[in-house]
Amino acid sequence: MILARAGCRLQGANLLIRGDVPIGAGLSSSAAIEVAAALALLDNSELVTDRVELARLCRSAENEFVGARVGIMDPFVSCCAQAGRALMLDCRSLEYRLLPLPPGVSLITCNAMVKHRHASGEYNSRRVQCEEGVRLLSRSLPNIRALRDVTAEELELHGHDLPETIRKRCRHVVLENARVSAAAAALQDGDLATFGRLMKESHRSLRDDYEVSCPELDLMVELAEKQEGVYGARLTGGGFGGCTVNLVKSKAAPQFERSVSGGYEKATGISPQILVTSAAGGVGEVEP
Repeated sequence: MILARAGCRLQGANLLIRGDVPIGAGLSSSAAIEVAAALALLDNSELVTDRVELARLCRSAENEFVGARVGIMDPFVSCCAQAGRALMLDCRSLEYRLLPLPPGVSLITCNAMVKHRHASGEYNSRRVQCEEGVRLLSRSLPNIRALRDVTAEELELHGHDLPETIRKRCRHVVLENARVSAAAAALQDGDLATFGRLMKESHRSLRDDYEVSCPELDLMVELAEKQEGVYGARLTGGGFGGCTVNLVKSKAAPQFERSVSGGYEKATGISPQILVTSAAGGVGEVEP
């Protein structure tokens, strides 16, 4: 429907869908299937669209038909990622740049294998709370459109007028934006120690201010931070279960997998899924 509304005259197609991205684990499985299906339908109809526009269309499909008030980050990286690179995206302008991931490091995803039932509505709730924060802060800062327009100093100055929960949500977003910029600079400089420290700070903010973590994810991060060769660990996705992402020296990955898996299962009785990966490219045709 979204493609048709954008003027794409699609031919009929029979689609076989197969995947290995865990569903409901915070790994953007919905964006993956949206982007892959959209590109397959366009290619089948001999149509071409800009990758950035494709990401916009996929976000619209999720917003309007699924009812999830997700942003554009997940479909955008599914469209525009490049192997061996991190992608920094400005979600307002959609300008982006690719950042180097040095050799000898692995991205390890740890699936806690839990998903709490209240997670589905909490994402939308956080969006509403942040929008309320913008509305209240705009009384003192009339030119802001979103929390990205607020500096840490401005929030410190004007945040005392906010309800405590709203203030915490705003503090997470404002400081997380600053952490992202600092993390991009660290990657550009090859400073993985700083990048990892920012990952740790991010998780603590997600846990304490945004309140989207859970005991299982906190345990997974705690176990990871005790391992040799770990730069940083944090939850990924919407929270309340799902996965953590860890930046680890590649040579330490086998021991990391054994220790974290064993420690988590001993503490919870749940066998986690550990995926040792690298940064891959975005959507594309798979050659036979």
